[in-house]
Amino acid sequence: MANEKNNLPGEKLQSAIDSTAMAVDRTVMAADRSLMAWVRTGLSLISFGFTIYKFLENSNKQLLAVSKIPVDISGPEVVGLFMVGMGVLSLIMGTIENVETIMRLRGRYEFTRTRYSLFMAAILTIFGIVIFLGIVFQVKGIR
Repeated sequence: MANEKNNLPGEKLQSAIDSTAMAVDRTVMAADRSLMAWVRTGLSLISFGFTIYKFLENSNKQLLAVSKIPVDISGPEVVGLFMVGMGVLSLIMGTIENVETIMRLRGRYEFTRTRYSLFMAAILTIFGIVIFLGIVFQVKGIR
């Protein structure tokens, strides 16, 4: 008799709906975790590239002050710029992948979830673009 309760058609339907809703929630959270992995990678590349650029810029200034001989370090500056650019590209690609996944899910299922990770990725992408442009203008001698 205890199993009869679980065999009611309405309860089975509700159980299936609840199971699907939880599966969709897990998929959305997995997409957000993937986006956060893209953000970590992008932010690491941006910060490391910016650090390389600033370190070599300051080293060049110190060498100029001591030896009065200009030292060309444009190669390492370009490496820093490249890393920042790859970080920004990583953020953009991760954001696009996340938005496509969520749009595909929204086409099949209804769900409401606050997307804080997407908001954070957008802010960091803008931050990375500003740093990238700042380095580009510094390398080209625009001050």
